[in-house]
Amino acid sequence: MASEAEEQWALLFDSTRCVGCRACEMACSDANELGKSPDDIFEGRGVNDARALAPDTFTYVTQHDVAGMPGTAVFGKVQCMHCIEPACASSCPVAALEKTPEGPVVWHGELCLGCRYCMMACPFLVPRFEWHSRNPEIRKCEMCYQRQQEGERPACAEVCPTGALKAGKRGELLQEAWARIAERPRDYVHHVYGEHEAGGTNFLHIAARPFEELGYRANLPTDSYRSLTRPAMATIPYVLNGLGVVLGFTAWIAHRKHQLTRDGYDEGDEGREP
Repeated sequence: MASEAEEQWALLFDSTRCVGCRACEMACSDANELGKSPDDIFEGRGVNDARALAPDTFTYVTQHDVAGMPGTAVFGKVQCMHCIEPACASSCPVAALEKTPEGPVVWHGELCLGCRYCMMACPFLVPRFEWHSRNPEIRKCEMCYQRQQEGERPACAEVCPTGALKAGKRGELLQEAWARIAERPRDYVHHVYGEHEAGGTNFLHIAARPFEELGYRANLPTDSYRSLTRPAMATIPYVLNGLGVVLGFTAWIAHRKHQLTRDGYDEGDEGREP
């Protein structure tokens, strides 16, 4: 699966190049018709809120002060990580979330039951539910799937003025990320976030500060959540089939016992005198 992912669409975010302009947020809102105004983006939630995703907020730039360096800030970026083996898609009972062959994880509203298992399964806490809608949807970044099918780059990467965001194939972006780290080893943490986290993702990050300082989830397994649950899930059909056989046999015994008891009672009645 990982080898196939090398040719999939992906994004690379370089925190050292990000200036916090939040143009990517505005472009995302416009491309996905989220209805966000510049005032909503620049005067909304606090910029250090790493959990600020919402049904109308698919991506979010976070700002973090550097301890001991007043006036110095570093930036992070929060959005769907587009896992190679996404837990959200694996947990969906009706395949409403799909890991496309091209890479993005997309949502199919015509299939969704609204169970919200995807929200509980996602290790990055990404999917958002429209709680106040009469016809609620699961909302998240889809890496501009339709735009990319038409040969365009994701809106966020297209407008980034500093090159902090770059779109391309996962394998090529991963090589570039490590090349940047090797070229300027003192300027980067020697870690590409998303290379191995939760089995690997199609959204890669490099930064000058430890990722936990930027609000990123740390200590995630390197195996995908799907691979961790696959052995247990694989046994379910056999357990259910075995349970069906046991219940069927139990029902047959109960029915047979009832039938014999009834027949015996009837024969006894026939031999009795009135």
